Amino acid sequence: MIQDILSAIPLGALLAFTIGPVFFVLLETSILKGFRAAIIFDLGVILGDISFILLAYFATNNLLEKIKDDPRLFIAGGLILLVYGIFSYIKQKKEYKRNINTDLIHLSTSKSNYLSLFVKGFLLNAINIGVLGFWLGIIIVFTPRLDFDQNRIGVFFLSIIISYLLVDIIKILIAKQLRHKLTPKNIYQVKQVISIILIVFGVFLTIQGFFPKAKQKLSNKVENWVLLHHDTSKKTNFF
Repeated sequence: MIQDILSAIPLGALLAFTIGPVFFVLLETSILKGFRAAIIFDLGVILGDISFILLAYFATNNLLEKIKDDPRLFIAGGLILLVYGIFSYIKQKKEYKRNINTDLIHLSTSKSNYLSLFVKGFLLNAINIGVLGFWLGIIIVFTPRLDFDQNRIGVFFLSIIISYLLVDIIKILIAKQLRHKLTPKNIYQVKQVISIILIVFGVFLTIQGFFPKAKQKLSNKVENWVLLHHDTSKKTNFF
């Protein structure tokens, strides 16, 4: 059981530092809205991960293989991110011009809608079909190594989620330290950068849909890395 936990922790850390839209929006939420708002957003993201885990575990492999490799889903998810990013960029630009003379306190301490943050975290994670591919790959690789034991599988995935959350909390606390340096212009620039990042990832996902063979090569490299890391951790484990 300890070996299962030790094998899961690096995967949780890897997931926490995966450079995707959720990574940047989490940092933005921490900087602009504070620790509690960022945690609520992150819990929504985690609910999305748990949903993908359950879907990948209980659905048939053939169905999931078709879903995760369906280019139309990458195109749809990419277009949603792209439109959302463009809409956010335009909206924030208009708001900045309208509030150009508004002071920092008014801009940075507005009340957070925790329900909308939770839903935003869930949806932002859910539209990235690559996350489903990640969890399906983990299940395919590690479930046989866990002897298909439901208790071991439960502990393994719970350890991934907990380590992922703990790393995210550290990221949130570090990002929160930048809060006191904010000015209205800095707030605007942070939001604009995040919008541009969402647009870039939207374009990237869409391209993945149009060029599925390139995506498959990248997925194979990730899967090989996971296998190599797991074999190494087994050799160096003394428990």
